[in-house]
Amino acid sequence: MKTPRKIKIAHLPTPLQRVEFEGKRFYVKRDDLTEISLSGNKIRKLEYLLYDAKAKGADYIFTCGGEQSNFARATAIAAAMKGIKTRLFLWGKENTKPTGNLFLDKFVGAEIEFLTKAQYDNVDEIMSERTKEFKKKRKKVYVFREGGSSPLGIWGYVNFVKELAENNQLKGVKGILTAAGSGGTAAGLLVGSAVYGIPLKIFGVTVLHSKKFLMNRIEKLVEDFSREFNFKQKIDLSHLEILEGYSNEGYKNITERKVKLIK
Repeated sequence: MKTPRKIKIAHLPTPLQRVEFEGKRFYVKRDDLTEISLSGNKIRKLEYLLYDAKAKGADYIFTCGGEQSNFARATAIAAAMKGIKTRLFLWGKENTKPTGNLFLDKFVGAEIEFLTKAQYDNVDEIMSERTKEFKKKRKKVYVFREGGSSPLGIWGYVNFVKELAENNQLKGVKGILTAAGSGGTAAGLLVGSAVYGIPLKIFGVTVLHSKKFLMNRIEKLVEDFSREFNFKQKIDLSHLEILEGYSNEGYKNITERKVKLIK
């Protein structure tokens, strides 16, 4: 199976850090160090998506998320670096004094369309309608799905597994735990484990959707990947476990207890 081409903007490989906490030992793969202004798991996906958008001559990139979406911010910055305009469809409200990611979105010139929660439930249809409108203006649009979670986007975490193996970062490791919003990172890890023949248990912790919704989304992503890239080997979904109940305060919020734990 041929790996798709990508733009190289991430600083890879990222280091593995050993952590001791309350008598327990674990390792943190420091993907917060992939690129300072883009950061995190987003840039691995964007390397593939941006290459494809550039290759297809996109004038605009559309993507979506909450008003403080990390993926929307990373997309806006990375697209600006490559000379492509962005329009973000964000669940939230206009703010005359934007902060955090919303400030950075505006700083790099992203166009923003704010949606109510009810409207955001149909965001794919809204982006599709806007794409048709832009086409009439002779503007070519490339749509990044929420969180970059598409068969092409998850290649970022398919090859993450290869990076772990090639840099001797899997010694004694039997499982990987990741936050799961749009499901792309967990799906990529699951596929990567199958592609490179490395048995790993993948634990996805829900931060937005229900366990059932997320499981269905990841299963569809895996199926779409196999079909699009002609991957014949069966991907065992029993190697994936979804954990819920850790984000009861709701998306875009965080408890003081969690802030203290992170510090």
